Amino acid sequence: MTKRIAIAGKGGTGKTTLSALIIRYLIEEKKGTSILAVDADANANLNEALGVEVYHTIGTILEDTKKPNAVPTGMTKDIFIEYRLSQAMVEEDAYDLVVMGNPQGPGCYCYPNDLLKNYLEKLSKNYDYMVIDNEAGLEHLSRRLLPSVDLLLVTSDATARGVRSAGRVKEIVENVKIAVSRMGLVIGRSRPGEVDELKGEIEKTGLDFFGEVTNDPLVAEYDLKGKALLSLPDDAVAVKSTREIFKALNL
Repeated sequence: MTKRIAIAGKGGTGKTTLSALIIRYLIEEKKGTSILAVDADANANLNEALGVEVYHTIGTILEDTKKPNAVPTGMTKDIFIEYRLSQAMVEEDAYDLVVMGNPQGPGCYCYPNDLLKNYLEKLSKNYDYMVIDNEAGLEHLSRRLLPSVDLLLVTSDATARGVRSAGRVKEIVENVKIAVSRMGLVIGRSRPGEVDELKGEIEKTGLDFFGEVTNDPLVAEYDLKGKALLSLPDDAVAVKSTREIFKALNL
């Protein structure tokens, strides 16, 4: 059965870094397992953290299907959309990647969204793990594009305002009744002593505290130079701190 791991949080809290390092961890620690990475953030950049090029997103493909005469003669719309959706897949040796993107323009996406839901559900059955780098508003999850999430990691920076924002993500999940088996908070880019000062704010969110990702200048350097986070050295601060979190969560 596929284990679905989703990451959500406001921008700048290390969501994509955490997503990339989860994928790295699974590649190294769960050898032989199949991994599907899904970038569901409208500001998609998980591919950059992974070091791969993306030429098609699901959002642009769904937009294309709305154009007049988009479906070739002799092909049903369902088959055409599924064919086009398959073009959004980036296949790597250790994992596959799909970028959701952000549909533009007016009109109802109910029909293609239903097809997309079925496509992702069928796709997920081919993998042991699905890792979803989500946007803060959880739009893709709230539209039920995935039936359930096994583990939701909510990210925050080491500030009271950030932790309160993470608590609102928890409220969104509960309000739209997303089926989440386990949910908790990860503080990113923290410095010594900061998490201790935030204990009261963390408790108010009602979120389990999964751990902190210590601020790592090497991650900032890799981001600046556009280098893949998968190539971080094993002794990098961020790699070591996330490894402890993932082991404790028994990924």
